[in-house]
Amino acid sequence: MDSVVVRDKVEGGRENSDIMHLIQEIIARYKSGKHTGIFSNCSANEYVLRAVMRRCKTHNIPALIEATANQVDQDGGYTGMTPSDFYKWCLEIAGREGFDPALLILGGDHLGPLTWTKLSEDDAMAKAEKLILDYVSAGFTKIHIDTSMHLASDDPGKPLSDEVIAERGARLCEAAESAYKKLREVSRDAPKPVYVIGSEVPIPGGAQEHDEHEELGVTSKENCLATIVAFKEAFEQRNLTDAWVRVVAVVVQPGVEFSEDNVFVYNSEKAKELCKAVKNDRFVLEGHSTDYQPRPAMRNLVRDGVIILKVGPALTFALREALFALEFIEKIALRGSKATLSRFSEVLEEVMLEKPGQWSKHYHGDEYKLLINRAYGFSDRVRYYLPEPAVKEAIDRLVSNLNEPIALPLLSQFMPVQYARVRDGTLRNDVDDLILDRIGDCIDDYIYAIN
Repeated sequence: MDSVVVRDKVEGGRENSDIMHLIQEIIARYKSGKHTGIFSNCSANEYVLRAVMRRCKTHNIPALIEATANQVDQDGGYTGMTPSDFYKWCLEIAGREGFDPALLILGGDHLGPLTWTKLSEDDAMAKAEKLILDYVSAGFTKIHIDTSMHLASDDPGKPLSDEVIAERGARLCEAAESAYKKLREVSRDAPKPVYVIGSEVPIPGGAQEHDEHEELGVTSKENCLATIVAFKEAFEQRNLTDAWVRVVAVVVQPGVEFSEDNVFVYNSEKAKELCKAVKNDRFVLEGHSTDYQPRPAMRNLVRDGVIILKVGPALTFALREALFALEFIEKIALRGSKATLSRFSEVLEEVMLEKPGQWSKHYHGDEYKLLINRAYGFSDRVRYYLPEPAVKEAIDRLVSNLNEPIALPLLSQFMPVQYARVRDGTLRNDVDDLILDRIGDCIDDYIYAIN
């Protein structure tokens, strides 16, 4: 496939650190005129990661998986995993799925003082340095440095300057490079990390509110270039010349976003000036919140230079849709039996009401709208509740209750795309495979976009 460059591997499946990073190879191919890119999967859900690896294995393309700063950190984040834990877990999943670890790229997203904004600069940046050090030491090789947020010691009435953002970013890069040098002492073939910079970053997980008549702002060409200049100068001041060569992309807002009930679709015309900023340079653009974009829009993003596409909530949204569909099947298939039903959707709603912290700031409106958004909203706050013991138990019971092949008419009614594949013999009529394949429908949109 155009998006993969095949190369020799060294012992242990790791590639020599002097060889170009897979992402650099993809960028080089894009700059040479090939339509190619890579999608970044931001999720810590096992079903999602398995689905990603299965689809990428089928197409022989790299699987880029990123953990976010609030998700995985030195204290465990909300997943309870440190960077080392997450790295080992992904390798273990790759082993079970038969996915080539040489094509597995682990990244860190929004690495910086994101979760320590209530602290002063000294304290917040010290924690951020430890965060990025742990990511690089664990083996993560795509590092998004995000220092765009105000800290307690900053003047809240003034926007952070490019110079302040860049200086803090360079400080974190210096810590990352130090960690990499130590990693090379114990792992000679550890590949050099590549970096992504950018200060105009959509908030993780989508917008909290929107006006359906509101125009979504696009990063200006001037702001994009100013970010690059500021970071280059800050890197040079810290003698990070070698690291600067490995800064591969700039995060921008190309005009894509989603909220609980709306999707802002990419418009090439509105982003054409922005895309000119890096057209004749070595950089590419990285787009966050590309979830739910139509296929043609995503392909246009890649064509225009936004060749790193971030996806997260849309993947677990597809998982939730699969689980809801299977619950409908469960209720019909087990009607009249003595089996205990999973009550998955009911348990999920009960837990979300009992613990509203992960959705109450994101969803607004009357009780009916809140009811709809909790379960079905594009922001997919459901993903934070899937690891909850009661919810997980309900999922496990649902899967266990459907341990026999599902009647084809039921499958056609509630999972018609998967039914067609089962009918045609390209998909097993197995609940686990059905779930993974439904998530794969979302992944297929991204594979289409980059090829």
